[in-house]
Amino acid sequence: MNLVIIGAQWGDEGKGKIVDFLAKDAELVVRFSGGANAGHTVVIEDKTYKLHLIPSGITSPNKTVILGNGMVIDPEALLEELNMLSSQGINWKGRVLISERAHIVLPRFKKLDVETDKKRKKPIGTTGRGIGTTYSLKASRDSLRFVDILEEEILGELEEEDKNFLDKYIPTLRGMVTDTSLLINRKSKESGKNILFEGAQGALLDIDLGTYPYVSSGLSSASGASQGSGIGPRDIDKVIGVFKAYTTRVGNGPFPTEFRKERDGNLGNTVRELGREYGVTTGRPRRCGYLDLVALKYACRVNSIDSLCLTHIDVYDSMDDIGVCTEYRYNGKIIKDFPASNRVLYNAEPVLKRFKGWKKSITQCKTYEELPSETRDYISFIEEYTGVPVDIISVGYRRSETIIRREPWIQY
Repeated sequence: MNLVIIGAQWGDEGKGKIVDFLAKDAELVVRFSGGANAGHTVVIEDKTYKLHLIPSGITSPNKTVILGNGMVIDPEALLEELNMLSSQGINWKGRVLISERAHIVLPRFKKLDVETDKKRKKPIGTTGRGIGTTYSLKASRDSLRFVDILEEEILGELEEEDKNFLDKYIPTLRGMVTDTSLLINRKSKESGKNILFEGAQGALLDIDLGTYPYVSSGLSSASGASQGSGIGPRDIDKVIGVFKAYTTRVGNGPFPTEFRKERDGNLGNTVRELGREYGVTTGRPRRCGYLDLVALKYACRVNSIDSLCLTHIDVYDSMDDIGVCTEYRYNGKIIKDFPASNRVLYNAEPVLKRFKGWKKSITQCKTYEELPSETRDYISFIEEYTGVPVDIISVGYRRSETIIRREPWIQY
């Protein structure tokens, strides 16, 4: 089975943990988009792994992970990450492959990223990792692919600054670069083989389907799994969307359900601290808000999400009540479908439905039936609203703190 995992919000939904959890049953784990601007945290017992480029499946022994053709990769950041894994006892050699069609982030692209954002009338809030610049150059056909650095003639044509930078990394990279599309397609045709496709950021940050221009430069929607890894769209068997029990956003852009001091008191800070809502890549505090079901239903629709995975629900363990947004109010009118207009999104007021809190820890719950009735009521409402089942529930950061309601590797 070819299973795609995407974020169903604005990123930071907990995809890293879920990919790590599911990787044990996969032959390959493929990252199909983004670059070092992404951050996935995996907690295994007493060890925490912070990943930016390498798929979360690397923490599973003997699994091969692939950096797909849809990615833009900084060689320096990649080698630093690999060295970090080695220092934490992860043997990655021979298990990390790079698509020869993936594009390279060069140091000067990072400077351009920051300079470009400063010149914008409305800054995006870039991470400054060179991602946007590399994707722009890719689109204008002025970028550099990994297959290019294996050819001496092309290397000789590069600017001295770029060549000197790459020379340090080519000996290590040479053994990792290959035709990953061919490998993925071969494995997907073998009987009983599972391939896990890992997205970066979230559906609402997709360059086409997200809150443009406050989006990432890559394809973070489910369709990106096909284009960014080199398999055909009909080869995708199932899509799982990961979302948090509340909503977060990093950087600028509209956020209709964001907590406001005058309306919600200190709720924003409380959720941020309980949920450890600080960027893995930048350390920036994340903006927090109520679960936005209007946006989640949109993400389910445009990504053909078959199954949902709910994370961070334990953050609400101590709350008296929980609010969720079921529609927006704008200029006296009710909006039930997620709009494209940023003007509307900036000025929309969330219409909230309140649920009674469960006022107890759920981290030790091992089955859905063990969850408090109030928690189950909350989950049932999400399923009814979106029309998509919540099949996985994360009740904590660790692998073991995961409830499976229906087997992820089966089509229903």
